Amino acid sequence: MLVTEVANGQRKTICSYPWLLNLVRRVSGKILTLRGWQLPHGPATPAKYVLILAPHTSNWDFFIMVGVASALGRQIRFMGKHQLFVGPLGMLLRWLGGVAVERSRQHNFVAQMADVFGDTDGMVLIIAPEGTRSKVARWKGGYYHIAAAAGVPIVATALDYAKKSISLSAPYFPSGNYAEDQLQIQEFYRNITAKHPHLDCSCPTKI
Repeated sequence: MLVTEVANGQRKTICSYPWLLNLVRRVSGKILTLRGWQLPHGPATPAKYVLILAPHTSNWDFFIMVGVASALGRQIRFMGKHQLFVGPLGMLLRWLGGVAVERSRQHNFVAQMADVFGDTDGMVLIIAPEGTRSKVARWKGGYYHIAAAAGVPIVATALDYAKKSISLSAPYFPSGNYAEDQLQIQEFYRNITAKHPHLDCSCPTKI
């Protein structure tokens, strides 16, 4: 996984320019409101955490999360397939805080992302635990292991397309029991409707 691009120093992103971040925050919030979405609600979030996005069944999830992330007012990182990080699109994704992930190169990925947390003030790492928009049998555990290694909590965010609402959970602190913790986190999504419900795998019975 290609994480050296963020591990080897403070790369400038949109968060490096407070005036621009504030403009994007206001514009994206307005767009979400005009499209009928309720802006994020939930408990106050800590300075650093892993933010998981689910259910992830549509490309629209990403654009909505850009609006959500810009409202958080912290350094934002998100992971995506390395195939997307090429040409002008790759430059844009990196500037927005993207980290290219190549699944064939997984050596020390968790440790390196934990180091990025340690080197960055007020960082939020956004991860879709399904790892894809397609139907999968279970979540991937990378988000959990990164949070545990970095000593930061996990905050779940739910995109409910039926209600057009965006909710944030209370922080979950990894206990070391992955199976129990993931079931507890997935309970947050029990009554959430995805963009494409038949692709949703955030049901708490599937871990």
